[in-house]
Amino acid sequence: MKAFLYNQKMSFLLRSNCFYFLISSFLNTFVSSTQRLCHSDQRDALLEFKSEFLIEPYVPSYSGDEPWVNKSDYFSWDKSWVNKSDCCSWDGITCAATSGKVIGLDLSDGLLYGPLKSSSSLFRLRDLRDLNLAGNNFNNSQFPAEFDKLMELKRLNLSQSSLSGQIPIKLLQLTKLVSLDLSSSSDSSYLSIDESFLHLLAQNLRNLRELDMSYVNISSEIPHEFSNMRTLKSLHLDDCNLFGEFPSSVLLIHSLQSISLYNNPNLRGNLPVFSENNSLVELFIRDTAFSGPIPDSISSLKHLTSLTLSRSKFSGKIPSSLGNLSHLSHLDLSQNSLTGEIPSSIGNLKRLTFFDVSDNKLSGNLPAWIFNLTQLRELYLYSNQFTGFLPPIIISQFSKLESFRADRNPFTGAILSSLVQIPSLTYIFLSYNEFDDFTGIGNISLLPNLREFSIISKNYKKVIGANQVGLNVFSPLKKLETLFLSGISLSTANITNDSDFSLELTHLFLRGCNITEFPEFLSNGRYLEQLDLSNNKIKGQVPDWLWRLPALSYVNLSNNSLSGFNGSLKVSPECRVSDLDLSSNAFQGPLFIQSFKDLNNFLGSKNNFTGEIPLSICGLSFLQTLDLSNNNLNGSIPRCLETLVMSSLSDLNLRNNTLSGILPEIFHNAKNLITLDVSHNRLEGKMPASLVGCSALEVLNVGSNTFNDMFPFHLNSLQKLQVLVIRSNKFHGTLHSVDGIWFGFPQLKIIDVSYNDFFGTLPSDYFLNWTAMTSMRDNNTEPEYIQSYNTNSYYTSLVLMSKGIEMEMERILTIFTAIDFSGNQLHGPIPDSVGLLKGLRILNMSSNAFTGHIPSALANLTSLESLDLSQNKISGSIPQGTQFQRQNCSSYEGNPGINVPSLKDVCGDIKVPAPPQPELVETKEEEEESFSWIAAGLGFGPGVVFGLVMGYIAASYKHEWFMKIFGRSKQRTSRNH
Repeated sequence: MKAFLYNQKMSFLLRSNCFYFLISSFLNTFVSSTQRLCHSDQRDALLEFKSEFLIEPYVPSYSGDEPWVNKSDYFSWDKSWVNKSDCCSWDGITCAATSGKVIGLDLSDGLLYGPLKSSSSLFRLRDLRDLNLAGNNFNNSQFPAEFDKLMELKRLNLSQSSLSGQIPIKLLQLTKLVSLDLSSSSDSSYLSIDESFLHLLAQNLRNLRELDMSYVNISSEIPHEFSNMRTLKSLHLDDCNLFGEFPSSVLLIHSLQSISLYNNPNLRGNLPVFSENNSLVELFIRDTAFSGPIPDSISSLKHLTSLTLSRSKFSGKIPSSLGNLSHLSHLDLSQNSLTGEIPSSIGNLKRLTFFDVSDNKLSGNLPAWIFNLTQLRELYLYSNQFTGFLPPIIISQFSKLESFRADRNPFTGAILSSLVQIPSLTYIFLSYNEFDDFTGIGNISLLPNLREFSIISKNYKKVIGANQVGLNVFSPLKKLETLFLSGISLSTANITNDSDFSLELTHLFLRGCNITEFPEFLSNGRYLEQLDLSNNKIKGQVPDWLWRLPALSYVNLSNNSLSGFNGSLKVSPECRVSDLDLSSNAFQGPLFIQSFKDLNNFLGSKNNFTGEIPLSICGLSFLQTLDLSNNNLNGSIPRCLETLVMSSLSDLNLRNNTLSGILPEIFHNAKNLITLDVSHNRLEGKMPASLVGCSALEVLNVGSNTFNDMFPFHLNSLQKLQVLVIRSNKFHGTLHSVDGIWFGFPQLKIIDVSYNDFFGTLPSDYFLNWTAMTSMRDNNTEPEYIQSYNTNSYYTSLVLMSKGIEMEMERILTIFTAIDFSGNQLHGPIPDSVGLLKGLRILNMSSNAFTGHIPSALANLTSLESLDLSQNKISGSIPQGTQFQRQNCSSYEGNPGINVPSLKDVCGDIKVPAPPQPELVETKEEEEESFSWIAAGLGFGPGVVFGLVMGYIAASYKHEWFMKIFGRSKQRTSRNH
């Protein structure tokens, strides 16, 4: 009976299964025959959408012809879009399985070109859930507001698509969005939002998991409501102009796995105390104002694989708890203010492939355990305060290292012979240390993959190393592309013209290497792009083969004893030299730079070039920096230079020649000109009215000529002017406008109108609006200089006079401020408003006819380093305060009315005559040294920097000592003095 019932049951199950199988097959056949048939109205909308654009004949997402890009892949999608075919089978289209409605459109990198219009048929596809149009070119068309019609959208990607304008608030009505990518790139971002956008985004898009708005101009704070976006997994807000305080609670969202806040320099914040259940995998904070310590709780981020906290203001010690992040492969803590030693726990990060703690204030010996990180490929330790010897390297454990940077530390001893035995190394940087033994370089041939090698002494002008290093030790390195050996005594004698050494070189820097001859082996350098042989002892002729090197673009031969050119000055038509520095040599004869058709920057100062400036120079249509100062050029300034100043020229320096005639009216549309220096020539006439067209001008120096004009009030529209020097000319009239016109020049930091014929009084509110000098400046920040925007090697310079002594500032600090009204016919009281200039460093009102008392408001100038009120008619007492008491007594001499007891406080026993100053005799070596203002790099303590930088007091009273240490001066009489 049981067997019978069992057989009946099995028979029933078999019949049932067959029935279900038949039903299932029927349904599958029916569905499969209908699911791929899209709706005709949606097919028509898609075809119409395609017709709205051109298909670009190139790949917009890539910068060049990369060999790994198969361009044919980007042309295939439109071939399947054929009318009267099933649109569900088209490339890039996804349809719903049951309804056949189009729910997905992916044309990323689809080569679409043209505006995305509000009337686009795209917005008729109301069932879309996924839309990806990234990497197309919508030609900077306005962001359409009609996206709000696509209410079913869950994923929207419009990144790198060249949309512009304000992102409409209506987009935030798409409350089903889980992924939104509106990112762009730094060179093609034109999108912005209004201030309410982020608040509404946090309120409306509660389901959002991924948000990328990188390079969108947000220009607002991050609202605290972002902390309530509990589903957020990825948040990327790079380069969005964020500011204010970043809510640290956002970093505590449990679901958050990746956050990136790159290049928001005004975004402040601190790292929170992290909890154990954090999901972060990538934390990227770079180029921000985040500050404070790295908390010990960082060890709670157990899933973290990449940690970047760089180029910000983090301080304190590196927490040892970082060593608990066992999954970490990328660690970047560079360019902060971290102190102390690297904790030994970092040695536990066995998966670390990238480690960067460069540009901090880390100290101590470099621990040997760091080389137990056997997976390391890149190690960056540069610009710290590590001391002692580099530890020995266990080669067998450090076999994957490709890039090693330990430059700019006070490491001592020898270059590690073991370092040059790691065969995987391709980049080595050991520059600006204190190594004294380079014998390890002899084993350099053991690095078969080496591409870049850099060792530069801290002061490359002082050659180091007891024995010369033969450059031929690098000959076996067939893959070597970049070689920096500046400051090491080198011999090039053993490398012949037929050597293969230079065949692959692209960059060769041998600055200050005691080289005496031009290295002939470079004649084979077919790939050589940059060559620096500056600060050597090379004499004679520059070989003509140099200008035939097909890839050469940068040449620096400055500070040698070169006198001419071997062969014809006609440069090969294939010559591509764009940056040429021949300054501080012995070149003579006429200029020849017109032969270099691609020149961007030419530095030819401190030579003996003669003759007139050739008119053919005006044909150099790409020229940006032209420095012909300190030569013997004569004749007039060519009017054809107008062509250059209207197009490309940004820096023009013709100082200290014998140029004559007028400064021509060539500046009407000189919108790129930043520096104009024609001082120390024989120019005459009036200041060109066309200078008002130099809207970007920062430095204007026409000193030591014979200009005969009123003060150039018409230039007060130059909003960026920082330096104005018109000293030692024939300017006349008053220094304030009789029409009540404001003095102007809001950014002016240095003004020198000394030794002209200005007269009259200065109104009491004269200095009221000199805004650039009113604020105190941080002396402890890294020094910044006024320099060319086109080349890092060219800095704006300035010649100043102090009691007949001429000093050249080769670099002008951006925090440097000075007023020199000396040597005129000004009278009346010194305006009390001068006390508003709290950032002022130098004030010289000497050799005028000022009367009244010394303004007590000068006591407000706590940054004042040098004050000269001598040779006036000032009376009364010298006020109390360090600003007055630390000045030399000559700052007040020549004012018979000054109270004797107060003068005695400064000068001591004034009845004792000062010893006569010995006549200054300079050696030829001192004469040839350039004034480098080393003091600017020594620190910024009060009473030190600008006392040294200016040399104002020291140059007048301790000149021999000052110039012996810091630079060059000339006892020079001005032509118009």
